[in-house]
Amino acid sequence: MIRKAFVMSVNEGQEAEYERRHRPIWPELEQTLKDHGVTTYTIFLDDRTRQLFGYVEIEDDARWAAIAQTDVCRKWWAHMREIMPSNADNSPVAGELREVFHIEK
Repeated sequence: MIRKAFVMSVNEGQEAEYERRHRPIWPELEQTLKDHGVTTYTIFLDDRTRQLFGYVEIEDDARWAAIAQTDVCRKWWAHMREIMPSNADNSPVAGELREVFHIEK
């Protein structure tokens, strides 16, 4: 299993809306994530900074990257664009984090 972590942010005053749009996420988006080898996906919000911390466990880097090419992912990005910093293609501005420690049972 491959672990990935990344940071994004939500626009000021949009924290509640960000949460609302994730409760629940679209069923077709959830299925696409699973179909592309995502086994765990969690997002945390730091209320003080509006920074989002994402954590995923995936089966394969190429399958994870392929999600960005799906119609449902592109629709989701467009749906979220107004409430978070986004790139020209509507993808969220994100930075990948480097793992420095891990422990498991």
